[in-house]
Amino acid sequence: MELAQVRLLVTDFAACYRFYAEVLGLKPQSGASEGPYEKFSPATGSAGIALQDRAMMAAVLGELGDRANGHRSLVVLRVDDLDAYCAEITARGAVLLHGPAPMTDRMRIAHLKDPEGNLVELQQWLLLRG
Repeated sequence: MELAQVRLLVTDFAACYRFYAEVLGLKPQSGASEGPYEKFSPATGSAGIALQDRAMMAAVLGELGDRANGHRSLVVLRVDDLDAYCAEITARGAVLLHGPAPMTDRMRIAHLKDPEGNLVELQQWLLLRG
C-alpha cells in the first residue's frame, strides 16, 4: 500500500487552487484552475495534495453537505528555512495564524489556513531523530 495523495474537498475551487499554486508555491499537475480536480506537488518528491470540488463529491456519495463544519484536515508541509518561507508566502498574501515558533527541540512550526479554512502546518526540522 502507498499513499497516493491527500485530497481536500473544497467549495471555492478557484480560490484554493490559487492558494496552493501561487501562495504556497506548489506545482499543479494539469493547470485545471477551475476544477473539479487538481493535484499539487512540492518541488522535491513526496506525496501530493489534491483538491476535489465538494459539490461533485457530494453528488457521487450522496452524503456530504455543501460546506464543511469544523476542521476536517491538517496539511503538513516540511520546509528547509521556515522564516524565509513564511516571509515569501506572507508577501504573496498568506496570513499566519501562529508562528514561526518552536514546537519541540527538534522542530519549528507555523500555521495558516487556506481559503476554505483547512489548516496548513509548515514544519522546519531542526534535528533528525537518531
